Amino acid sequence: MATAWTSALLILLASQAVSWVTSFEEEEVPEEWILLHVVQGHIGAGNYSYLRLNHEGKIVLKMQSLKGDADLYVSASTLHPSFDDYELQSVTCGQDIVFIPAHFQRPVGIGVYGHPSHHESEFEMKVYYDTTVEQYPFGVAAYSDGTETSHKHAYAPEDASQEDESVLWTILISILKLVLEILF
Repeated sequence: MATAWTSALLILLASQAVSWVTSFEEEEVPEEWILLHVVQGHIGAGNYSYLRLNHEGKIVLKMQSLKGDADLYVSASTLHPSFDDYELQSVTCGQDIVFIPAHFQRPVGIGVYGHPSHHESEFEMKVYYDTTVEQYPFGVAAYSDGTETSHKHAYAPEDASQEDESVLWTILISILKLVLEILF
């Protein structure tokens, strides 16, 4: 019975590794995104590395943890965002994506946090300029209360599915770590 579970677990891990490598090699981004910059770095456990974004417009930050677990915090109000003080965040175990709206005050502070579960984290962040035009079926005035912050908490259905998928992957990885810890 234990050998059947072990072989099933190994097959699952192998398939996840193959899909991870394939998705990492075949990084697909919409053609409307223009690559502006690539940042690579290392961050110690419990530490922050800060970056400043001056580029105007809609920006997409796409960060991959190459080793360990690096998390992303973004703020228009401080150049040193943290897990206590941020406006946007992505804290997944793997790829983190943050969409910075055009109305955010520049410069935007970006904080990369090395999760304490790993001694050191290595990351690669790609910065894209999003050239897509937002379509408002009833005009911009229908979505605005006269201030620019009205778009701050906009909800997109695809964000919910990505968040659900991220939570499921986090739970799955935690269960696999627990099973491996018990077996070995």
